[in-house]
Amino acid sequence: MRLDFIRSLYERPGPYASVYVGALTARERAAQWTSLRDELERAGCTASEALREEVLSPAPGQAVFAADGEVVLSEPLSDVPDPLAAFGPLPLVTPMLMRRGESVPHLRVIIDHAGADVAVYGNGSPRTTTVQAEEWPLQKTAQGGWSQRRYEKTVEETWEKNAVAVAQEVDEQVRRIGAQLVLVAGEPQSRSMLCDHLGTRSADRLQMVEHGHRNATGAFEQDAESALDSWLDDHRAKLVERHGEQDGPSGVAAVARALREGRAQAVLMPGELARTVWIGAGATQLSPDAGELRTWGVERPVAERADSALIRAAAMTDAEVWFTDQVPDVAAVLRY
Repeated sequence: MRLDFIRSLYERPGPYASVYVGALTARERAAQWTSLRDELERAGCTASEALREEVLSPAPGQAVFAADGEVVLSEPLSDVPDPLAAFGPLPLVTPMLMRRGESVPHLRVIIDHAGADVAVYGNGSPRTTTVQAEEWPLQKTAQGGWSQRRYEKTVEETWEKNAVAVAQEVDEQVRRIGAQLVLVAGEPQSRSMLCDHLGTRSADRLQMVEHGHRNATGAFEQDAESALDSWLDDHRAKLVERHGEQDGPSGVAAVARALREGRAQAVLMPGELARTVWIGAGATQLSPDAGELRTWGVERPVAERADSALIRAAAMTDAEVWFTDQVPDVAAVLRY
């Protein structure tokens, strides 16, 4: 997954309070907060009023991160987490990322002769745009006569104009969000016209979905989720395969070096890595050896969890993070 949405966490100094709460009634949440607050205080953190209010706000499940008395990020979690409170130099984001799952920027398009509904998933909450260039004429007739051929040609030109408008919108959104998939359902002839007008980048990401039309989207949404799951499985498998072919870096020290050099495209993690490393203020200043940081000019290396340090380095070097049980230890897929 891309880590753009947590980058703000590393643009200000810690220490950070990290709190995970489940889906509870207001009374249960208040009782849980009391326990979590006590845990933070034992770790040396005085919980702020802003943190308390955010934790007590209604949510199905929640991960909340605060620094210097301010809530920096609050992320709802549909997969309810175990209650947890931590206080340290970096936010403890690994449980959130593992529950949140990979977020694939993509488009969902349902097209017919009148235009299309284009749903954009990426860079925030999903948003849907209706695209239509021409409203009339849309239907052919069987009335016959000398004008029928000309009328049918006009109808087909309307369909074509609408397909062109949809293609332009798709190309723009693919460029804007860096979409990895374009899922398309709808009227077969309109889908074919759309394919004829898509740019190369969009066409390379195109996948047709069997079910769905603009007035009934339930089956389309199910097919879209299945297509996304398949894409994620394939992409994860390809990353693991590339790591093997490259004989890529494995272990904290080697992966940290690849991140420091800007060579890591993706970090593969088998799960949480609670073992200790040493970090500095710089995003890629991390090592299992505190002495190594001192040679880089870090006067006072700080102990931190390996997963928290590696995720910070990945987020700030534009590397992805993927969780997989196909690697025994943290590993990196190289850009070059």
